[in-house]
Amino acid sequence: MTASREETAERLRRIMASEGASIEHNTKLINERHYAALDQLEDDRLERLRERARAIKEESIERLPELIDRLRERVEENGGTVYVADDAADANRHVAEVTERAGAKTVVKSKSMTTEEIEVNDHLEANGVDVYETDLGELVIQLADEAPSHIVGPSLHRSRADIAELFSAHFDLDEPLETAEELTTFARDYLAERIAEAEVGMTGANFLVAETGSLALITNEGNARKVVESTDVHVAVAGVEKIVPTLSDLEPFVELVARSGNGQSITSYTSVFTPPVSTPPLNGSDEREFHLVLIDNGRLAMRGDDVLEETLYCVRCSACLNSCANFQHVGGHAFGGETYTGGIATGWEAGVHGQESAAEFTDLCTGCSRCVNQCPVKIDIPWLNAAVRDRVNRTGDDSILDPLYEGLTPDAEPGGVDLQKRLFGNFETLAKLGSATAPLSNVVANLGPTRALAERLVGIDRRRDLPTFRRETLRDWFEARGGSAVARGEAAVDREVVLYPDVYTNYVDVDRGKAAVRTLEALGVPVTIPPVPASGRAPLSQGMIETARRQATTVHDALAGHVDEGRDVVVIEPSDLAMFRDDYEKLLEPDAFARLAENSYDVLEYVYGLVVQEGADPGALADPSAVGGERVAYHSHCQQRTLGLEAHSVAVLEELGFAVETSSVECCGMAGSFGYKSQYYDLSMAVGDSLAEEFEAMEYDHVVASGTSCGEQLGSVLPESGRPPHVVELIAPR
Repeated sequence: MTASREETAERLRRIMASEGASIEHNTKLINERHYAALDQLEDDRLERLRERARAIKEESIERLPELIDRLRERVEENGGTVYVADDAADANRHVAEVTERAGAKTVVKSKSMTTEEIEVNDHLEANGVDVYETDLGELVIQLADEAPSHIVGPSLHRSRADIAELFSAHFDLDEPLETAEELTTFARDYLAERIAEAEVGMTGANFLVAETGSLALITNEGNARKVVESTDVHVAVAGVEKIVPTLSDLEPFVELVARSGNGQSITSYTSVFTPPVSTPPLNGSDEREFHLVLIDNGRLAMRGDDVLEETLYCVRCSACLNSCANFQHVGGHAFGGETYTGGIATGWEAGVHGQESAAEFTDLCTGCSRCVNQCPVKIDIPWLNAAVRDRVNRTGDDSILDPLYEGLTPDAEPGGVDLQKRLFGNFETLAKLGSATAPLSNVVANLGPTRALAERLVGIDRRRDLPTFRRETLRDWFEARGGSAVARGEAAVDREVVLYPDVYTNYVDVDRGKAAVRTLEALGVPVTIPPVPASGRAPLSQGMIETARRQATTVHDALAGHVDEGRDVVVIEPSDLAMFRDDYEKLLEPDAFARLAENSYDVLEYVYGLVVQEGADPGALADPSAVGGERVAYHSHCQQRTLGLEAHSVAVLEELGFAVETSSVECCGMAGSFGYKSQYYDLSMAVGDSLAEEFEAMEYDHVVASGTSCGEQLGSVLPESGRPPHVVELIAPR
């Protein structure tokens, strides 16, 4: 490993050791509640809410300059003031002026990530003002002098014992605090005193309503209301993206934010103020004051940016954090930047703090896509990370290497791309070479000196088993057998399949390709396997978007004729199907994308359609008696689950008489190249161990998986079971 990779690996190990257990427990618990809360809504209602919320945010950002003006008018009509701050320094200067005019010695605050972003506490304290966080989690990290580890739960990395020890160190306690009730009771009483003595209360805002000048706060503690009601000067600090046009626009967000953030149908306190509030002043003032500080700090530049604008739709709910397997194990102190955490933090950090901040952690987003269906406003967070990664790649020093790389590498990237990313982004070329020279290539690759050199130069961890390339590819085998065993005119069904030869199936796991061919033929379907290049998944995962776009175009051109002639495209590897059905929307023209997206199928989805929906006879497929047992432990690939296709595999297995138990972890942790990289190997294995724990609690005769990476990871964390086959290998005719 290079020094940089060693440092990254050591930092991740240190954070996992010190914070991992608490982060994992808390995020997984919230994630489980999140799914349960969403289940309370019917699928069509949930989707309607998400679509409406997305539409409101799109409209709000499009109309943002107009809405800022409208909000200013309404707030001023209501008796408040509005200040639009260009950046953090401008905002802090204005807040300091407000507190100085108020003669404030003490400011109490409710939770606000935007005030974390501008570091207002530090600025006020430097000016002699005492600042107290009244949110319990924020109080904990203020006492610990730490940054938040989570957008919603800033102290989720801290255990109850940690917090008790922290309180004992900072407060003169009569006796130690141990239970959660004791800790919260003490904090409540302590903060009540701070609120009572404060002259200024500061809040953030979940939403701002341009129509009425109202401010919405969605919280689970009563501190925000106290901060507003118990001080005569209220300062609200919010990003300009928080504005929505009308009061009725709050409706879908009230239903979605609590479910997405905490797994609740509604938070304990959902408050809509139209400040200044009408409660009589408490400290002898003539009237209450309200000051709204709107923060630009890069947001107006993000608006109109073809990559970063979507970040402004974010409602800071944290669903993407809680559903991310990597985040569940390291939290935001590793998977985050100067302020923001998790996958969505890449957009925020690049927009408000600069691309360099995002570059520090964006590779922790593996593109597994489990966050996509969880986001209440449907932000494509994996694409956002890939696109920022692409920009980071293009900031490398290519002045020397570009002439060398030009024409010599199979990709379309500049010379400044990190060598590790370039290697994994060009896996198809590596696979072709490895297959053409197998078995010698496999022997040489696994020699001790070769592994040491690969780890040193490109960061391929020597502890990870390498793929074994096959000399005879799937296409070679298919041509040698004379093509399909089912002729067009003899087909039992009016269908014909083009089996997509993904890189791994074609050059490494040829047996699962053969199994897919035999399975489809057993159901009476003619199969063809044409020469089709890699889908672009490998370069996309490395942020090599132009290379991915070029490969996507080539794949479309190779398959378009087959689709136009009525053939169905069947895909074995879920990550490639996700390219066809999702990512190609951003890489191809609309008609080209639709052609592939609407005519491509997961192999088990296709078998399900033939057997369950169209009544094809499954008698030739393998049942439990043919394979030695009916109990199946099944791990569905993360992108397969995001596409909603796990159920098809389960249904086919059950149709054949198997008893299926599925895993619930969000991702296996291998994630394509991620688990090979030396700086991430330990994190990858930690995520994999969570999967292994689930399987060890099951009773099974067979372990099966639907993805390449899943099989590799399960083979590593469950070595006694060997590398599990794909589902289609279990059911293929013997």
